Amino acid sequence: MSTRSKFDSKLMSLREKLLEMEKLAETAVRDSLSALINQDLEKAKQVIDGDNAINALEHEIHDNALLLIARESPVAKDLRTINVALKVSSEVERMADMAVNIAKATLHIGKEKHFKEILDIPRMMEYALEMVTLSIKAYINEDIMLAQKCAEKDDVVDDMFGKLVHELISKVPENPNATNQIIQLAFVCRFIERIADHSTNIAENVIYLVTGKQFDLNE
Repeated sequence: MSTRSKFDSKLMSLREKLLEMEKLAETAVRDSLSALINQDLEKAKQVIDGDNAINALEHEIHDNALLLIARESPVAKDLRTINVALKVSSEVERMADMAVNIAKATLHIGKEKHFKEILDIPRMMEYALEMVTLSIKAYINEDIMLAQKCAEKDDVVDDMFGKLVHELISKVPENPNATNQIIQLAFVCRFIERIADHSTNIAENVIYLVTGKQFDLNE
């Protein structure tokens, strides 16, 4: 195997680890929402416990990436590829942290009866998860158009976030006994909004990977 082929193989291995990490993180996000809606405290605890595996993968990716830089001295696109893998893995790890935060909010609410049916939060989450899917596809395919499409959805999530939090807080006076629950649900909305932001950050890194130029897609 040629030196270039060996290097490409190591890059592919790095990307495969990152995709494995992303799948775990996305599952954690979906499970955290399911735990919240169904008040499944056991599942919430499993999401929290499962974060260690995601963190371990991030450390492995970072170690492998730094070894590649140290041993291969990559330049230009190769260096950007490794650098972006590091950045994307950090964004994915933060998404997983948001899943943990949602799970913790679920535990704070406990088995207290929901003061209203939770319908809008799952809709917001679906938009955020669409962004996750688009950003990862953009990364895999190095597709700028998909990256831009992902960022365009961020405004929708931001708008939903603002409206949902306002609506939730407005319910406190008429539901004083549910104040803790309402606050936790507002936090959940914030965590979902952050998942969307991390997806946008991945999209920005895709554009940097392809063009070598930094873009702020949140403007």
